[in-house]
Amino acid sequence: MPEGHTIHRAAAAHRALLAGREVAVSSPQGRFADGAAVLDGQVLDAVEAHGKHLFYRWGTGDLLHVHLGLFGKFRQHVADPPEPRPTTRLRMVVPEGAVDLTGPTACSLMDECGLERLLARLGPDPLRADADPERFVARVLRSRAPIGTLLMDQSVIAGVGNVYRAESLFVRGIHPSREGRSLSRTEALELWDTVRDMLRDGVKRGRIITTDAKELGIPRSRMRRADRTYVYRQDACRRCGGTVERWVVAGRNAFACPACQSP
Repeated sequence: MPEGHTIHRAAAAHRALLAGREVAVSSPQGRFADGAAVLDGQVLDAVEAHGKHLFYRWGTGDLLHVHLGLFGKFRQHVADPPEPRPTTRLRMVVPEGAVDLTGPTACSLMDECGLERLLARLGPDPLRADADPERFVARVLRSRAPIGTLLMDQSVIAGVGNVYRAESLFVRGIHPSREGRSLSRTEALELWDTVRDMLRDGVKRGRIITTDAKELGIPRSRMRRADRTYVYRQDACRRCGGTVERWVVAGRNAFACPACQSP
């Protein structure tokens, strides 16, 4: 499932291409045909992201909600788009190009009440200017759940996936199995800051790189995929060389270095 930086990059790209324009909207697959008929030919006012959710606001007051889930994917085309794939749920076209959406978990029209209910279920998104880290800190410090579970809980913090979970905890020296309430307020705030900085870097680069090139002694331009993380999908810790632990937390493989991360 895409992590938050990917969703914010998509929102920025779609704003640049579509916002302020009349958009031809269709559903080649047919599963969003009714919604596409409502939006077709209307002006798209804004595109926003919150965690792993995208919201498209139209001049008519309509609101389109998209959640990619495990299999959803956007494809953006320049100028004349190719014939849509049979699985294309949504196509949005302007003279300058088009955006196709396939395989999303959610692609539907939503009213303001529905939006409020959804946002009420989501934690703060570190990539948003209106994010309140105190909400995250409060949830963590009163929870008996492992911090590795809390970071993957979208009601605690929105947009964090498995890679950022593993890498942010490693950088802060926190073992994923520690109870949230065992963290100090300083540790929780520093963890928030680390997640936020990693997500921002992901937005900037379009890829996840959490390692320090100077620490590894490798120029960033020569980094391989295996050089981009300290413990995520690693057999040996890229800092100390120790064996990386693997086990399941919140339904996903967790990764930690027992020598670098305090249990």
